[in-house]
Amino acid sequence: MSTEVPLEGLDVAAYTLPTDAPESDGTLSWDTTTLVVVRAHAAGCTGLGYTYAGSPVATTVDAVLADVVVGRDVLAVPAAWAAMHQAVRNLGRLGVVAEAISAVDIALWDLHARLRDVPLSVALGAVHEATPVYGSGGFTSYDDGQLRTQLRRWVAEGMTSVKIKVGRHPEDDEHRLDVVRAALGDDVELLVDANGAYTRKQALDWAARLAERGVTWLEEPVSSDDLEGLALVRDHGPGGVEVAAGEYGYDLPYFHRMLAAGAVDCLQADVTRCGGYTALTRVAALCDARSLDLSLHCAPQVSAHVGTAVWHLRHLEYFHDHVRIEARAFDGVLCPYPDGTLRPDRSRPGHGLTLRAADLEPYRVA
Repeated sequence: MSTEVPLEGLDVAAYTLPTDAPESDGTLSWDTTTLVVVRAHAAGCTGLGYTYAGSPVATTVDAVLADVVVGRDVLAVPAAWAAMHQAVRNLGRLGVVAEAISAVDIALWDLHARLRDVPLSVALGAVHEATPVYGSGGFTSYDDGQLRTQLRRWVAEGMTSVKIKVGRHPEDDEHRLDVVRAALGDDVELLVDANGAYTRKQALDWAARLAERGVTWLEEPVSSDDLEGLALVRDHGPGGVEVAAGEYGYDLPYFHRMLAAGAVDCLQADVTRCGGYTALTRVAALCDARSLDLSLHCAPQVSAHVGTAVWHLRHLEYFHDHVRIEARAFDGVLCPYPDGTLRPDRSRPGHGLTLRAADLEPYRVA
């Protein structure tokens, strides 16, 4: 292979798929999820990346980022990542733009690994063989039966930790937690996500109640923008309940500020939002410098590979919506091992996914 392999083309599509039931958390309700897929082409190979976002992400990729990265060396992905960041200065880097950069960066790294004929985990610098996962769903819109069925399935697949949503109807949450505990027993770790539904005082009150029911993880007890509030709950809540946040981080300064504020016991990051693999490995380094764990948020089929390259890795969220969509959208998906991990297949180059474009075409919106 020559010293440079120029990117020949980039294409993008967005697909909106319905959920299998109405879903809600502490602060939002939804019945569809949009997947934006990017494919990068060079030297007879195709790399694939994606994010979960709106169709404007596809517009950003097509109208702005494609011109920036086409012609650049696929063997030097961080240089393309830096060029994308420079090009979007006047658009703003956060939100839609960061999600677009993330999808392109993931596609470029996948292409990079395929061209080198190595698995993506190796290209990214794996330090683990597998990424532990926890089952996640437990929406506030679920009745008791739906809640039991979903969480029991996660446990049957080998997961020793599960997470449910709380905060939309606080008067129901103690009952819901009791239902879960009765269904799963005492050996399964129970995590909850409030999605910023509480005030600071409410969060402290609920942290104490959650501790009484054996909950060990309280995600976004207050808005993730309220770093002082997160730190308050972390420092003054019960010692057995860890505070987590970070899934809405779109750039490195966000994660630096959260860590510098002492806002979390475990940081979260989403590779499809934070800037792709190039950024995620930098977020992981911020955690490494503090000996603090990083938990990966959702998108399990692309997150599992970079999880093996995170030194202080806690786990990965095996999120119900994304598990469903990725199984429908791609061939080559990873399934949980009996020990509750996702293990990248080192016999396949890149992340090993291929798009089922024809199957998704009825859902295409961009």
